[in-house]
Amino acid sequence: MLSVLRVHLPSDIPIVGCELSPYVLLRRPDKTVTTDDVPESAPLDGHFLRYKWYRIQSDRKVAVCSVHPSEQATLQCLGCVKAKIPVAKSYHCSPKCFSDAWQHHRVLHDRAASAVNENGNEEEEIFGRFNSTGSGVISASLTGSASSTSLTNGSTPLYPTAVTQRSGGETWFEVGRSKTYTPTTDDIGHVLKFECVVIDAETTLPVGHPNTLLTSRVIPAPSPSPRRLISVGGADMMGQLDSDGRLSSSGTFTVLSYNILSDSYASSELYSYCPSWALSWPYRRQNLLREIVGYRADIVCLQEVQCDHFDEFFAPELDKHGYQALYKRKTNEVYSGNIHTIDGCATFFRRDRFSHVKKYEVEFNKAAQSLTEVAVQTTQKKVALNRLVKDNVALIVVLEAKFTNQGADNPGKRQLLCVANTHVNVQQELKDVKIWQVHTLLKGLEKIAASADIPMLVCGDFNSVPGSAPHSLLAMGKVDPLHPDLLVDPLAILRPHSKLTHQLPLVSAYSAFLRGIDLGLEQQRRRMDPVTNEPLFTNCTRDFIGTLDYIFYTADSLTVESLLELLDEDSLRKDTALPSPEWSSDHIALLAEFRCVPRTRH
Repeated sequence: MLSVLRVHLPSDIPIVGCELSPYVLLRRPDKTVTTDDVPESAPLDGHFLRYKWYRIQSDRKVAVCSVHPSEQATLQCLGCVKAKIPVAKSYHCSPKCFSDAWQHHRVLHDRAASAVNENGNEEEEIFGRFNSTGSGVISASLTGSASSTSLTNGSTPLYPTAVTQRSGGETWFEVGRSKTYTPTTDDIGHVLKFECVVIDAETTLPVGHPNTLLTSRVIPAPSPSPRRLISVGGADMMGQLDSDGRLSSSGTFTVLSYNILSDSYASSELYSYCPSWALSWPYRRQNLLREIVGYRADIVCLQEVQCDHFDEFFAPELDKHGYQALYKRKTNEVYSGNIHTIDGCATFFRRDRFSHVKKYEVEFNKAAQSLTEVAVQTTQKKVALNRLVKDNVALIVVLEAKFTNQGADNPGKRQLLCVANTHVNVQQELKDVKIWQVHTLLKGLEKIAASADIPMLVCGDFNSVPGSAPHSLLAMGKVDPLHPDLLVDPLAILRPHSKLTHQLPLVSAYSAFLRGIDLGLEQQRRRMDPVTNEPLFTNCTRDFIGTLDYIFYTADSLTVESLLELLDEDSLRKDTALPSPEWSSDHIALLAEFRCVPRTRH
């Protein structure tokens, strides 16, 4: 007979919005063991499995800490309550927690205070009594009655909530009837119970005792403070996103570049400082999706997107938000794991803003094979391929704008745009491979530029810090022959050094923060390196902090209007690195707003 051997939850902490999918180990009638489901629609030997989820709701509602969401809150910030800041952000587990978080937490107060002052209200009453000692908090003692609303979860239809009264002031509410369950805000602070039982298909009665498990308390999904879009032109200090996520001008468009950290790389060994629940893919994918959709960019360039995650999650989810998807998986000459989990570059664009014209796929492995055929001695070909073949790729798409290109010299002309999305080899000792990959990509883009009068964007994770040879090649159009990176060239593929050039007038978008004239940009300038004209960091782990990600554009055909504000280390909370519960990648997203301009002729 069918029997349940074990039920287990892979995730140790349930989070609002993140699907819970229990592991159910079954023994079939033939004594084989499986984890396959046996639904009512396909019974096995006259039996099937029935699932139920319950919320165990105490008479006393439990608030959770906004900083340490696995901890119960004991304090509540009075200023947040009075300023109508989202109540979840007001809770803290201890005075020390509140004091330590104050530098970050006060940003919420500052923004609320600005809004209060604009309305002509007194600021002092609400915000005047806060300081770093943790004063201004009150004990949180909230009581809440159990919800009795009708609920649906998983794939089950709407049904009335079943209630089973328990002793000790606890009530069990049935909240789901499918194998999976996605916690809701009503579940915050409560324990969930999963129940699995074998059912006789003929009598529909349970056979044997149900197998159950209890979760820890459900926590809200931590949310970082929103990042603002900041104008660099001097007209407006702060550019606000409209209801469609863009500035009001119809002649502009926004581009996002983001390495989202592939799940296959997100190991607890590498990121031991990140709580396991926050490192799990069910949590990270929802958090990443919320962040990406929240930016409402017209074009989205993602790196480290696993093949299966693109097909099963990102493409269908972003399709719901109006995006068309294009993807280029890395090649797998080197990769030896499951081909479905190999990552690649994904480019999305809003259908209402652009249409797809052409797609080019750059496989650096193929370029390496071509190079070794003509430039490497026969005896060295195997050594050369072993060094150059690294599976990296680039995805180049040509789009046509559907919006009005204001200010163009020929309003009737098609407005095309070329967007390159790449992820360059990560190994720091292979400096020659990094330079060669970037040079190969740029030469390909030059061919496209020669065939069409077209603005260009080059986005991605280049695994190269500002001032390195790949960065110099991108930003300056050449590499100094005396650059120390050029000393690493065992295959002589970078010689003569005079060939390391390109003619594309590329400029780094974020350098506009340093070029801007508005005093309101001062805070962002402090987050920039004045020597390299790049952000101080786009990648922040315990072992490394620096800039690896860039958005380059052709300055003769595009101009930067606004940029997504940069983070500082304080924004990531002290003693914390990425990924974290708030930010689900070890990189930060870059976003720039551009306007097409008439090309300058000489």
